[in-house]
Amino acid sequence: MRGETRLFLLVALAIALGLMSAPVAAQEVTNSIGMKFVLAPAGSFTMGVDLSAENGVEAETPQRQVTLTRPFYLGVYEVTQAEYSSVMDGASPGVFKGRDLPVENVSWDDARAFLRKLNQKEGTDKYRLPTEAEWEYSARAGTTTAYFFGSDAKFLGDYAWFAENSGGQTRPVGGKKPNPWGFYDLYGNVWEWTEDFYGKYQGDSATDPGGPSAGSERTSRGCSWSNAPVIICRSAARVGLSPELRDGTLGFRVAFTAED
Repeated sequence: MRGETRLFLLVALAIALGLMSAPVAAQEVTNSIGMKFVLAPAGSFTMGVDLSAENGVEAETPQRQVTLTRPFYLGVYEVTQAEYSSVMDGASPGVFKGRDLPVENVSWDDARAFLRKLNQKEGTDKYRLPTEAEWEYSARAGTTTAYFFGSDAKFLGDYAWFAENSGGQTRPVGGKKPNPWGFYDLYGNVWEWTEDFYGKYQGDSATDPGGPSAGSERTSRGCSWSNAPVIICRSAARVGLSPELRDGTLGFRVAFTAED
Protein backbone atom coordinates (compact mmCIF):
# COMPACT_ATOMS: atom_id res chain seq x y z
CA MET A 1 0.00 0.00 0.00
CA ARG A 2 2.87 2.38 0.78
CA GLY A 3 4.25 1.93 -2.74
CA GLU A 4 0.84 2.55 -4.32
CA THR A 5 0.32 5.69 -2.22
CA ARG A 6 3.78 6.98 -3.12
CA LEU A 7 3.12 6.34 -6.83
CA PHE A 8 -0.21 8.17 -6.63
CA LEU A 9 1.42 11.16 -4.96
CA LEU A 10 4.20 11.27 -7.53
CA VAL A 11 1.71 11.17 -10.42
CA ALA A 12 -0.41 13.90 -8.82
CA LEU A 13 2.68 16.05 -8.29
CA ALA A 14 3.80 15.50 -11.89
CA ILE A 15 0.37 16.57 -13.19
CA ALA A 16 0.43 19.67 -11.00
CA LEU A 17 3.89 20.61 -12.27
CA GLY A 18 2.84 20.08 -15.89
CA LEU A 19 5.18 17.12 -16.36
CA MET A 20 2.30 14.79 -17.15
CA SER A 21 -1.17 15.33 -18.56
CA ALA A 22 -4.28 14.41 -16.63
CA PRO A 23 -6.29 11.55 -18.18
CA VAL A 24 -8.29 12.68 -21.21
CA ALA A 25 -11.57 11.09 -22.24
CA ALA A 26 -11.45 9.19 -25.52
CA GLN A 27 -12.89 11.13 -28.46
CA GLU A 28 -14.79 8.06 -29.71
CA VAL A 29 -15.87 4.91 -27.89
CA THR A 30 -17.73 1.75 -28.90
CA ASN A 31 -19.80 -0.34 -26.49
CA SER A 32 -20.34 -4.09 -26.29
CA ILE A 33 -23.01 -4.21 -28.99
CA GLY A 34 -21.12 -1.98 -31.41
CA MET A 35 -22.81 1.34 -30.74
CA LYS A 36 -20.40 4.21 -31.46
CA PHE A 37 -20.27 7.43 -29.46
CA VAL A 38 -18.41 10.71 -30.01
CA LEU A 39 -17.40 13.06 -27.19
CA ALA A 40 -19.06 16.48 -27.12
CA PRO A 41 -16.97 18.93 -25.05
CA ALA A 42 -18.32 21.11 -22.27
CA GLY A 43 -19.11 24.61 -23.53
CA SER A 44 -21.67 27.34 -24.15
CA PHE A 45 -23.96 28.13 -27.07
CA THR A 46 -27.00 30.16 -28.05
CA MET A 47 -30.08 27.95 -27.94
CA GLY A 48 -33.23 28.75 -29.91
CA VAL A 49 -33.86 31.30 -32.63
CA ASP A 50 -34.16 34.98 -33.31
CA LEU A 51 -37.35 35.12 -35.39
CA SER A 52 -36.15 38.24 -37.17
CA ALA A 53 -33.14 36.35 -38.53
CA GLU A 54 -34.35 32.75 -38.95
CA ASN A 55 -37.48 31.13 -40.31
CA GLY A 56 -38.43 29.59 -36.99
CA VAL A 57 -41.52 29.39 -34.77
CA GLU A 58 -42.52 30.89 -31.41
CA ALA A 59 -41.85 27.62 -29.56
CA GLU A 60 -38.13 28.03 -30.35
CA THR A 61 -37.94 31.37 -28.51
CA PRO A 62 -36.67 33.21 -26.60
CA GLN A 63 -33.04 32.70 -27.52
CA ARG A 64 -30.87 32.11 -24.49
CA GLN A 65 -27.28 31.43 -23.60
CA VAL A 66 -26.82 27.87 -22.36
CA THR A 67 -23.73 26.46 -20.67
CA LEU A 68 -23.09 22.71 -20.42
CA THR A 69 -20.52 22.16 -17.69
CA ARG A 70 -19.72 18.50 -18.34
CA PRO A 71 -18.60 16.77 -21.54
CA PHE A 72 -20.84 13.96 -22.71
CA TYR A 73 -20.94 11.24 -25.31
CA LEU A 74 -23.66 11.08 -27.94
CA GLY A 75 -24.40 8.29 -30.39
CA VAL A 76 -22.74 8.78 -33.76
CA TYR A 77 -25.90 7.32 -35.29
CA GLU A 78 -29.54 6.94 -34.38
CA VAL A 79 -30.20 3.58 -32.70
CA THR A 80 -30.55 1.00 -35.44
CA GLN A 81 -33.05 -1.82 -35.72
CA ALA A 82 -30.25 -4.36 -35.23
CA GLU A 83 -29.09 -2.66 -32.02
CA TYR A 84 -32.62 -2.36 -30.69
CA SER A 85 -33.40 -5.99 -31.45
CA SER A 86 -30.19 -7.26 -29.83
CA VAL A 87 -31.01 -5.50 -26.57
CA MET A 88 -34.79 -6.03 -26.58
CA ASP A 89 -34.79 -9.81 -27.05
CA GLY A 90 -35.46 -9.77 -30.77
CA ALA A 91 -38.16 -7.10 -30.78
CA SER A 92 -38.55 -5.39 -34.16
CA PRO A 93 -41.15 -2.60 -33.95
CA GLY A 94 -40.22 -0.71 -37.11
CA VAL A 95 -42.73 0.08 -39.84
CA PHE A 96 -39.76 -0.19 -42.22
CA LYS A 97 -37.50 -3.23 -41.97
CA GLY A 98 -33.72 -3.37 -42.24
CA ARG A 99 -30.85 -3.98 -39.81
CA ASP A 100 -29.13 -0.68 -40.57
CA LEU A 101 -32.28 1.40 -40.68
CA PRO A 102 -32.96 3.55 -37.62
CA VAL A 103 -35.41 1.93 -35.27
CA GLU A 104 -38.74 3.77 -35.38
CA ASN A 105 -42.30 3.30 -34.25
CA VAL A 106 -40.93 3.53 -30.69
CA SER A 107 -42.42 5.69 -27.97
CA TRP A 108 -40.47 7.68 -25.38
CA ASP A 109 -41.40 4.94 -22.93
CA ASP A 110 -40.01 2.31 -25.33
CA ALA A 111 -36.75 4.24 -25.61
CA ARG A 112 -36.45 4.35 -21.82
CA ALA A 113 -37.12 0.60 -21.64
CA PHE A 114 -34.30 0.04 -24.15
CA LEU A 115 -31.94 2.14 -22.03
CA ARG A 116 -32.79 0.18 -18.88
CA LYS A 117 -31.98 -3.10 -20.61
CA LEU A 118 -28.83 -1.71 -22.23
CA ASN A 119 -27.62 -0.54 -18.82
CA GLN A 120 -28.34 -3.98 -17.37
CA LYS A 121 -26.54 -5.67 -20.24
CA GLU A 122 -23.40 -3.57 -19.71
CA GLY A 123 -23.56 -3.51 -15.90
CA THR A 124 -23.88 0.27 -15.68
CA ASP A 125 -26.42 3.02 -15.17
CA LYS A 126 -24.87 5.61 -17.47
CA TYR A 127 -26.91 5.31 -20.67
CA ARG A 128 -29.71 7.85 -21.08
CA LEU A 129 -31.48 10.05 -23.59
CA PRO A 130 -29.80 13.39 -24.29
CA THR A 131 -31.32 16.53 -22.83
CA GLU A 132 -32.82 18.90 -25.33
CA ALA A 133 -29.94 21.34 -24.75
CA GLU A 134 -27.36 18.60 -25.33
CA TRP A 135 -29.08 17.62 -28.56
CA GLU A 136 -29.12 21.16 -29.98
CA TYR A 137 -25.56 21.83 -28.79
CA SER A 138 -24.38 18.70 -30.62
CA ALA A 139 -26.39 19.54 -33.73
CA ARG A 140 -25.02 23.07 -33.92
CA ALA A 141 -21.44 21.91 -33.29
CA GLY A 142 -20.24 25.45 -32.73
CA THR A 143 -22.35 27.05 -35.48
CA THR A 144 -25.01 29.75 -35.13
CA THR A 145 -26.83 29.41 -38.46
CA ALA A 146 -30.14 27.65 -39.10
CA TYR A 147 -28.27 24.53 -40.22
CA PHE A 148 -24.84 23.39 -39.09
CA PHE A 149 -23.71 23.76 -42.71
CA GLY A 150 -25.00 27.34 -43.11
CA SER A 151 -28.26 29.14 -43.82
CA ASP A 152 -29.21 27.78 -47.25
CA ALA A 153 -31.58 24.80 -47.22
CA LYS A 154 -30.52 23.78 -50.73
CA PHE A 155 -27.56 21.90 -49.23
CA LEU A 156 -29.69 19.85 -46.82
CA GLY A 157 -29.75 16.89 -49.20
CA ASP A 158 -26.03 16.35 -48.58
CA TYR A 159 -26.70 15.76 -44.88
CA ALA A 160 -30.23 14.48 -44.41
CA TRP A 161 -33.06 12.24 -45.59
CA PHE A 162 -36.28 14.28 -45.69
CA ALA A 163 -39.49 14.52 -47.70
CA GLU A 164 -37.86 15.54 -50.97
CA ASN A 165 -35.24 12.77 -51.17
CA SER A 166 -36.21 9.91 -48.83
CA GLY A 167 -38.56 8.10 -51.18
CA GLY A 168 -41.18 7.95 -48.42
CA GLN A 169 -39.21 5.86 -45.93
CA THR A 170 -36.25 5.74 -43.56
CA ARG A 171 -32.78 5.10 -44.95
CA PRO A 172 -29.71 3.30 -43.48
CA VAL A 173 -27.96 5.42 -40.85
CA GLY A 174 -24.76 7.16 -41.85
CA GLY A 175 -25.65 7.43 -45.53
CA LYS A 176 -25.20 11.20 -45.66
CA LYS A 177 -22.41 13.54 -44.56
CA PRO A 178 -21.85 14.06 -40.81
CA ASN A 179 -21.97 17.38 -39.01
CA PRO A 180 -18.68 19.06 -37.92
CA TRP A 181 -18.49 16.97 -34.73
CA GLY A 182 -19.00 13.66 -36.50
CA PHE A 183 -22.71 12.98 -35.86
CA TYR A 184 -24.85 11.57 -38.67
CA ASP A 185 -28.56 12.02 -39.41
CA LEU A 186 -29.15 14.72 -36.80
CA TYR A 187 -31.46 16.19 -39.41
CA GLY A 188 -33.92 13.82 -41.04
CA ASN A 189 -34.41 10.06 -41.09
CA VAL A 190 -36.30 9.96 -37.74
CA TRP A 191 -37.30 12.39 -35.05
CA GLU A 192 -35.24 11.74 -31.92
CA TRP A 193 -36.69 11.64 -28.42
CA THR A 194 -34.92 13.68 -25.74
CA GLU A 195 -35.18 13.34 -21.99
CA ASP A 196 -36.97 16.66 -21.41
CA PHE A 197 -40.57 17.54 -20.91
CA TYR A 198 -41.81 19.92 -23.60
CA GLY A 199 -42.39 23.52 -22.61
CA LYS A 200 -41.54 27.15 -23.24
CA TYR A 201 -37.93 28.21 -22.72
CA GLN A 202 -37.41 30.15 -19.51
CA GLY A 203 -34.95 32.94 -18.66
CA ASP A 204 -32.11 34.67 -20.42
CA SER A 205 -29.46 32.06 -19.61
CA ALA A 206 -29.23 28.57 -18.19
CA THR A 207 -26.62 26.11 -16.94
CA ASP A 208 -27.12 22.40 -17.62
CA PRO A 209 -30.87 22.88 -18.24
CA GLY A 210 -33.16 19.89 -18.06
CA GLY A 211 -36.42 21.36 -19.31
CA PRO A 212 -39.64 21.84 -17.29
CA SER A 213 -40.04 19.81 -14.09
CA ALA A 214 -43.34 18.31 -15.30
CA GLY A 215 -45.56 18.13 -18.35
CA SER A 216 -47.74 15.93 -20.53
CA GLU A 217 -45.39 15.79 -23.53
CA ARG A 218 -41.73 14.98 -24.16
CA THR A 219 -39.55 16.88 -26.62
CA SER A 220 -38.43 15.37 -29.90
CA ARG A 221 -35.74 16.82 -32.18
CA GLY A 222 -34.26 16.54 -35.65
CA CYS A 223 -37.16 16.09 -38.13
CA SER A 224 -37.73 12.95 -40.21
CA TRP A 225 -37.91 11.38 -43.65
CA SER A 226 -41.41 12.88 -44.07
CA ASN A 227 -40.67 16.54 -43.27
CA ALA A 228 -39.99 19.56 -45.48
CA PRO A 229 -36.60 21.20 -44.90
CA VAL A 230 -37.21 24.91 -44.33
CA ILE A 231 -39.40 24.92 -41.21
CA ILE A 232 -38.71 21.59 -39.54
CA CYS A 233 -35.22 20.32 -40.44
CA ARG A 234 -33.15 22.90 -38.52
CA SER A 235 -30.94 22.82 -35.44
CA ALA A 236 -33.50 24.68 -33.31
CA ALA A 237 -36.67 22.89 -34.48
CA ARG A 238 -38.59 21.05 -31.75
CA VAL A 239 -41.92 19.34 -31.20
CA GLY A 240 -43.76 18.11 -28.12
CA LEU A 241 -45.31 14.65 -28.30
CA SER A 242 -47.06 12.22 -25.99
CA PRO A 243 -44.48 9.85 -24.45
CA GLU A 244 -46.79 6.98 -25.41
CA LEU A 245 -46.89 7.86 -29.11
CA ARG A 246 -45.49 5.36 -31.61
CA ASP A 247 -44.99 6.39 -35.22
CA GLY A 248 -42.88 5.47 -38.24
CA THR A 249 -41.09 8.82 -37.93
CA LEU A 250 -40.03 8.47 -34.25
CA GLY A 251 -36.70 7.05 -33.06
CA PHE A 252 -33.92 8.05 -30.69
CA ARG A 253 -30.20 8.44 -30.04
CA VAL A 254 -28.29 7.48 -26.86
CA ALA A 255 -26.11 9.67 -24.63
CA PHE A 256 -24.02 9.35 -21.48
CA THR A 257 -22.00 11.77 -19.38
CA ALA A 258 -18.21 11.51 -19.61
CA GLU A 259 -16.50 10.35 -16.41
CA ASP A 260 -14.43 12.84 -14.48
